[in-house]
Amino acid sequence: MQFFDKLYTNITQNQSLLFVGLDPNPEMIPSRYRSQDVITGLGDWLQFIIQETADFVCAYKPTLGFYQALGIPGLELLYKTLAAIPSHIPIILDAKHSDLNTSSIFAHTVFAEWHVDAITLSPYTGQDHVAPFLVYPDKAVFILCCTSNPGAETLQQYPANDSPLYLQVVKEAKNWGTPEELALEVGTTNPEVLGLIRAVAPERTIMARSIWAEGSNLKQILEAGLNSNGDGLLIPVPQDMLSNPNLSQEIQSLRAEINQTKSQINADASSCSVWLPDVHFEDQQLQNDLILQLYDIGCIMFGKFVQASGATFPYYIDLRKIISNPQVFNQVLSAYEKIIRNLTFDRLAGIPYGSLPTATGLALRLNCPMVFPRKEVKAHGTRKVIEGNFAPGEIVVVVDDILISGKSVMEGAEKLKSAGLNVHDIVVLIDHEQGVQARLRENGYRSYAVFTISQIVKTLYQAGRINDEQLLAFTES
Repeated sequence: MQFFDKLYTNITQNQSLLFVGLDPNPEMIPSRYRSQDVITGLGDWLQFIIQETADFVCAYKPTLGFYQALGIPGLELLYKTLAAIPSHIPIILDAKHSDLNTSSIFAHTVFAEWHVDAITLSPYTGQDHVAPFLVYPDKAVFILCCTSNPGAETLQQYPANDSPLYLQVVKEAKNWGTPEELALEVGTTNPEVLGLIRAVAPERTIMARSIWAEGSNLKQILEAGLNSNGDGLLIPVPQDMLSNPNLSQEIQSLRAEINQTKSQINADASSCSVWLPDVHFEDQQLQNDLILQLYDIGCIMFGKFVQASGATFPYYIDLRKIISNPQVFNQVLSAYEKIIRNLTFDRLAGIPYGSLPTATGLALRLNCPMVFPRKEVKAHGTRKVIEGNFAPGEIVVVVDDILISGKSVMEGAEKLKSAGLNVHDIVVLIDHEQGVQARLRENGYRSYAVFTISQIVKTLYQAGRINDEQLLAFTES
């Protein structure tokens, strides 16, 4: 399971934005554990924290430096602590790793041997340092972009308050990895700083730090840090709370306060924004407006994005955000519908998981029954490969979101055909070109796309959404 799927599953299951720092700090150890030797006392304390909080948090964050400071016994304690964390709860290793020369081997150690789910990294050495961590497709990185210690202000606010370095870090880091790979770590007591970062990175998950300063306002922090969907923000459990023998009750109370405040904020902002065109095109105005909307809500991004294969693309497409914007989702369905109405079929099929909402919407619009091939076959129950009712020999139109290599959509189509269904046509929103339509024809499929990636790039360039450098990067890719 990918890190963010694991994270948001726990957020939903435990109804909690809280994460816990598992730090063996001898200066913070409660008095009831001090009668033992230091390592044993710290270990028992950390075990207590995990037992008391596992049902009420979304993640754990052990700080590597505390374990390293204790020498070999400290690293042994780290292994024991990691092993004690329930497997369904994600682990974010707070390493602030910054050494370019050791990044590849360290990435292998923490992800393949320690089995942590995410890691914090320093941004100073740039994408070259981050890339070795991004080739692990089910893992993630958190880029440190801001800290709260006063001594850092001279650097982080440079060269001016209206264009600080920490915001430049955020803008650059967004080009290093997708929102499913890369998040941000923000240490601040100032809601305004958090709000500026959220404005620059509306699509990123933010792990907040240092927010519990005296006089801090939880509502202001949440208002500044939550994204437009009312999530995307992780809140630390206060360090001093972890010494409390009644930790379970304390953390439940904090969770309830956060959820109540979050619900109030979401209720106050429950309306959907309306997008209005700001560019006039000579032709295809509606189609080009849809491209601009997809770009403006963060579904289309340009930069340097590392893929699981290790290759770097100059753009990234994330269509899962469409379902959170009814205005755009409605137009996307209309674009698909325009193509599908000219085809012959008995049923629609969506490819899990990205295109299932689209296929469902189209089935409702066209009053057409829907099926879908399972991505994985259940080991229990009926163990069906295809979900939904159908009769062998029926014709199915396959709906997917993006054509890149064609591999996943052909795998889905083959599953449908193995059940006796006929598949001739595949309809997608975006065709990345690169000969994929020819590959589909060779395998007996006709493909249709609302947009090609070249059309998207041309429209965005004409509208001034991307610059000459971004256009050149695409052309040369």
